[in-house]
Amino acid sequence: MDVYLPIANLSVNGLWIVALGGLTGVLSGLFGVGGGFLTTPLLIFYGVPPTVAAASASTQVTGASVTGVIAHSGRKGVDYRMGAVMVAGGVVGSGFGALLFRFFRSIGQIDVVINALYVVLLGSIGLLMAKESVELLRGARSGSKQAPKRRHHPLVASLPMKWRFYRSGLYISPLAPLLVGVVVGILTMLMGVGGGFILVPAMLYILGMSANVVVGTSLFNILFVTMATTMMHSLTTKAVDIVLVFLLLIGSVTGAQIGSQIAVKAKPELLRLILAAIVLVIAFRMFLGLFYQPDEIYTVYPL
Repeated sequence: MDVYLPIANLSVNGLWIVALGGLTGVLSGLFGVGGGFLTTPLLIFYGVPPTVAAASASTQVTGASVTGVIAHSGRKGVDYRMGAVMVAGGVVGSGFGALLFRFFRSIGQIDVVINALYVVLLGSIGLLMAKESVELLRGARSGSKQAPKRRHHPLVASLPMKWRFYRSGLYISPLAPLLVGVVVGILTMLMGVGGGFILVPAMLYILGMSANVVVGTSLFNILFVTMATTMMHSLTTKAVDIVLVFLLLIGSVTGAQIGSQIAVKAKPELLRLILAAIVLVIAFRMFLGLFYQPDEIYTVYPL
């Protein structure tokens, strides 16, 4: 079933794009990540221009996050105060990201920047996730149940103006989650990601949030930040392909429900190891793509 994408200016297999959206939804339900960190590179592999892939993926992640937030909110798994601070930072970050996006596109390097960011970030996060998952699985086999205690980073403890975040069990400065939100907003604008694959580890290991609210709060942040970046892209880059977004959303809404059901039954350590393997494969594939000549040497961007 071929479908023409007007902004990307190419025809795609509609069923393949729906399946890709389904994968995004499953990851959203399982791990609290938007799934854009896989959607964007896979769209690029398929032949969609990186600019259109990043802009459209961030739009699709908005829809994929809605069902996840509703599900976690019903289980009291969302720290709305923490999420609101991160969203404020994310909106500011998306503004900075829009300026960077336009600058790199004006000098003809945006495709290289997007690919390089994916290689660095996916490679780093994938290695860290794989290392921790293997250690947890080994500990489970040996009968050791030494789960690391979550504590916020010493730099976070030194920041002024401390607030109480009751749902997360924290008494820290709001500047810490605000800065985390800014970074996630910039990455969302540049890469088309929800930022969950960075946000979840940051909330656990930097902010020291309680694990039972991390996934829901991450999705809450992703929902509003991707809404802001969608508006930024629509007004500045004009690279959002609504047909592509619609196809991705069809699959992601269903996938999110499937992912949330699997998450209840499966071992979290094994799931994270599988996710780490997927992330590393994608990072390696994009690393190779930086060194060989693409099929299309020139990319035509919408005005």
